[in-house]
Amino acid sequence: MTRLFAMQKKLILLLAVASSLTWGQTAKQDYGADIYWNATPNDVNNLLKNLKDFADINYNMDVKFLSQISPDPEKNPVLFRSGHYNFEYTLAQRTKLREFMLGGGMVIYNTGLGSQPFYRSVLRELKEIFPEQPIQRLTADHPIFHAFYDVDRVKYAPGVAAGGYRGDEPWFDAVEINCRVVALVSRFGMAIGWQDAVDAKYQAYESESAFKLGVNIFSYASAMRAWAKNAAQAMKYVDKPEASSDKVAIVQVVYDGVWKTRHVGMSVLLHTFNQQTDVPVKFNIKELRLTNPAIFNAPLLYLTGHEHFTLSDKEVLQLRQYLQNGGFLFAEACCGRKGFDLAFRQLMKRVLPTSRLHSIDKSSDLFNYPHQLTALGVTPTLQQEFGKAAVPPIVEGVEVEGNLVVVYSRFGVAGGWEMSQSPYARGYNEIGSLKLGQCILMHAVTQ
Repeated sequence: MTRLFAMQKKLILLLAVASSLTWGQTAKQDYGADIYWNATPNDVNNLLKNLKDFADINYNMDVKFLSQISPDPEKNPVLFRSGHYNFEYTLAQRTKLREFMLGGGMVIYNTGLGSQPFYRSVLRELKEIFPEQPIQRLTADHPIFHAFYDVDRVKYAPGVAAGGYRGDEPWFDAVEINCRVVALVSRFGMAIGWQDAVDAKYQAYESESAFKLGVNIFSYASAMRAWAKNAAQAMKYVDKPEASSDKVAIVQVVYDGVWKTRHVGMSVLLHTFNQQTDVPVKFNIKELRLTNPAIFNAPLLYLTGHEHFTLSDKEVLQLRQYLQNGGFLFAEACCGRKGFDLAFRQLMKRVLPTSRLHSIDKSSDLFNYPHQLTALGVTPTLQQEFGKAAVPPIVEGVEVEGNLVVVYSRFGVAGGWEMSQSPYARGYNEIGSLKLGQCILMHAVTQ
C-alpha cells in the first residue's frame, strides 16, 4: 500500500456505491440484446469483498438499467459495464453519460473474455461521447497501475497470447479529462478473474492480476472522485476557448494524441501574468497544428501531454524553422508523466539535432523576474521522491546561437495553474507552478 493511498483513505470512504450497468433481452431499449451482461454474477461482489479484506474499505453495489442511472455522480460515482457483443447508445444515453463523467463520475468497461465486438463498440461510443478528446492506451507508469498495488506487469491467461498479444503490460484504454480518467476500457477480461474462474483459452487476466487491477481501479476512482469534487469548484471544464482578436496569441500545439490535458490552466496563467507584471500586452490562446503558418506570429508555443507522442517530418521541420527564427517553445510533462518526457526528449533530438537539452543554471535570468525562484513547493507525490516539501526549480532548455529557445519542465505545472493538482501528480504545487509559469512567460516575451 503506497503512502499516497493512505493519504486518500478517508476520501475513498466517501465512495459508497458502485453501480453496475446492466442490459439483456428484457431491456433492448437500454442496451440491446447482450444476454451475457451478467455472465460472471459474482465478479464485482468478489472484488468488493477483497477491497474490504485487504484495504478495509466498504463498498456497496446496485444493479440498474442505464435509464435508472442518475447523471449526478453523487448518487452513483462509478458505473461498471461488461459485455461480449456489439452495442450502440442512443443520443440521449450518450448525453447522460457525458454529463455524468464530466461531473466527476467514472465508467469502467470490462471486455468479456477479450471480446473484439464489444471492445470496438466501446471505443466507437466513447469517440461519439467525447469527440474532442482522443482515446489513448495508458502506459505502465499511469497512476491507475500504482494506486494501491504496483501492477505495471501482469499475468495473462494463455488465450491472450493465442489471440496475438504477447506483452506483459496491462492493457487499458482511457479517456482522460483534466488529468482524470473518466472512462476506462480493459482490453482483456478482468471480471472472470474476479470470479476466479479463468480458463486457459480465455483472453483474460489471471485471477491475481485481475484482483490487483480491480483494487487499483476502485482506489484510483475513489481518490480522484474526492479530488474532482474540490477541483470542480475551482475550475470548470470548457468545451471551446473564447477567442479575442485584440490580443496577442499564445499557441497551444495540437498533435495526434491527447494534446490538451488541462482546459483552462494556460488561461489562468495568462490572467495572473497580466495582473502580476507591467507588460502592457494582453494575451489570448489559439490551438494550432505546427503545420499552420500562423504559429510564426506567436511569441510562444505551449506543448504538453501525458503519454508518448510523435510528430510528422513536416511538423518537425516547421518547429525547427520557428525556433531558428526567434520563436520560443515551453513544454511540460503534465503530471510529471514519463511517457511524454521520453517522447519530448526524442523530439528535441529531431528538431535541433546539433543542440542539446540541458539543465538551466539557477543563476539564469529565467528565475529572477517577476519572481526570484530559489525553491518551489512540490506535490505530495513528488515530496515522497525528494524527501522534502520544496526544491530548487528543475528546468531544462535548448539554446540556438546563445539564445534560450526551448524551456522544458519534466514535472507538471498546468494542474497547479488551475489550483488543483491531481493527487497523483509529480509536479510543483499551486504557488510554485504559477510563479514558474510567470517567469517563463516573462522570459519568452522580453528576450
